Amino acid sequence: MAEQAPAKPNIFAAREAALALLHGVTVDHLQLSELTRATGPLAGLSPSDKARGQRLAVTTLRNLSRADALIADYVEKMPPPAALNILRLAVVEMIVEGEAPHGVVDSSVSLMRRSRQSRRMAGLANAVLRRIATEGANRWSELTVPTLPKWLRRRIVHIYNEEIVQAIEAAHLAGAPLDLTLRDPAGQADWAEKLGATVLPTGSLRLARAGQVSGLEGYETGDWWVQDAGAALAVRLLDPQPGEAILDLCAAPGGKTMQLAAAGADVTALDINPARMSTVEENLTRTRLTATRAVADALTWEPPAPFDAILLDAPCSATGTIRRHPDLPFAKNGKDLDGLFQLQSDLIDRAVAALKPGGRLVFCTCSLLTEEGERQAKLAIERHQLTEIAPDPDALGIDRGWLRDGGGIRLRPDYWADLGGMDGFFMISLRKPG
Repeated sequence: MAEQAPAKPNIFAAREAALALLHGVTVDHLQLSELTRATGPLAGLSPSDKARGQRLAVTTLRNLSRADALIADYVEKMPPPAALNILRLAVVEMIVEGEAPHGVVDSSVSLMRRSRQSRRMAGLANAVLRRIATEGANRWSELTVPTLPKWLRRRIVHIYNEEIVQAIEAAHLAGAPLDLTLRDPAGQADWAEKLGATVLPTGSLRLARAGQVSGLEGYETGDWWVQDAGAALAVRLLDPQPGEAILDLCAAPGGKTMQLAAAGADVTALDINPARMSTVEENLTRTRLTATRAVADALTWEPPAPFDAILLDAPCSATGTIRRHPDLPFAKNGKDLDGLFQLQSDLIDRAVAALKPGGRLVFCTCSLLTEEGERQAKLAIERHQLTEIAPDPDALGIDRGWLRDGGGIRLRPDYWADLGGMDGFFMISLRKPG
């Protein structure tokens, strides 16, 4: 029997899905992680169309303020949200993605006509987008870099300075390449050659443009997993040893669990969310790694025995991941910060209690805010008489300028700008009194 030809990409369906994702983020203020679940707008699409739809939504969110500024030049009054999102998507497809204008314009007019809220604006869309197709590229290069939301920008300008914040915003606009962590680091050079990847100073592999992740060599066989280089550094800081009993606290989606298991540790992965823990299980199965899994509230869970080491990647504002998740500024407003600060403090206390005397704790957050990093570490050291285990920047492959005077490592999106940046993190390795 002849092999069946692969299905052709359904570009219109991918655009429809991207539009639904944009509406969910900009109008309903939901995160993409909520919208891309099995029953969301991407349901029923082929893997390639899912990837395309999600990429279009992410790229549009990243360039939203620039798209709005360009559209404003061609309309007397900004359209309502449903129509505006169609125009935004089209502008980004033509100018950023480089898609053929006639196809994008025709598709956008069709999307307008199919929408009850927007069908009367189909003619406007046709006229505006045709003008942007011929004139917009020159204007686009003059538009300013999108800025952070006011609630966050005020805070981090105070922490860093205006120049650094502008560099962070430029990194957000540039977006994030795909980073991979290898199950067996000894195969680093071979996998870099196979995938056309760059080996980063910290040991992660980086692909500038990966396309469909599940189609890459080594995915099905579990030879690697997707993990930002900044996130992968936390396990290297912990320095897990074969046979050590290590707890991965707040473990989902499992990147750090897999790192710990690949190092030969006896890993327990704990997370409160059953659905997210299912992702951990799937990732472990794919990579042929093992860990004990527990679904429980870390604030009440009782460990069967004290651990040699604990990795706590605590829930936080995730403000260090905006280059990868441009939906966050639309879904968050900073009102939950006080609750997060208290939760982080409580989780540190529980982690210290679960350690053996002399045990190690790596505390980290993917946040740009010192209240979720440096200050939490300082208070924890004072509460529990912990001592910092000084990191070796040369062994970790990091710049000495990333070390904080008060202890720990501070990563920022504008670091490695020539290599594609990294997520913003704070991390510190601490030892319990023995």
